[in-house]
Amino acid sequence: MKSAYFAGGCFWCVTPVFARLGGVGSVTSGYCGGREASPAYEDVKRQRTGHRETVRVDYDETLVDYARLLDVFFANVDPFDGGGQFIDRGHSYTLAVYFQTAEEEAAARAKRAAVERAAGKPAAVSIEPLGPFWTAEEYHQNFYLKQPEAFAEELRKSGRKQPE
Repeated sequence: MKSAYFAGGCFWCVTPVFARLGGVGSVTSGYCGGREASPAYEDVKRQRTGHRETVRVDYDETLVDYARLLDVFFANVDPFDGGGQFIDRGHSYTLAVYFQTAEEEAAARAKRAAVERAAGKPAAVSIEPLGPFWTAEEYHQNFYLKQPEAFAEELRKSGRKQPE
């Protein structure tokens, strides 16, 4: 299994998008890009740590490739919103692709450029080297399965479309 890291706004909302994709073994909610070790959700949410809500997608590259993961990511966010995603505002909800290899970086930059060309405007998706990934608190993991009614309400309130 390989791992890919995406900050797509609220991690509750992007987890099922990846989890339902063939070839994905697991999706873990967590935090990336900040300046503190072991950040807590309330601090991240209140913009105190510099982290983004991020998902780690563990996948079998013989069944799904990194390019497909990028396609799914870009299809399920608003790549032009630099202030967060939908009702979730602030740096912790901004978009990023965290790469581990030069190949991942090149693929992410190419995908972002294609999205920009198609729309005729710049995308607000940061592409950064992966630093420490901190797993979020247990109650955030697979929230859509643990609390399906609360999850459905979160999607409705957020203005996000239903996961593809």
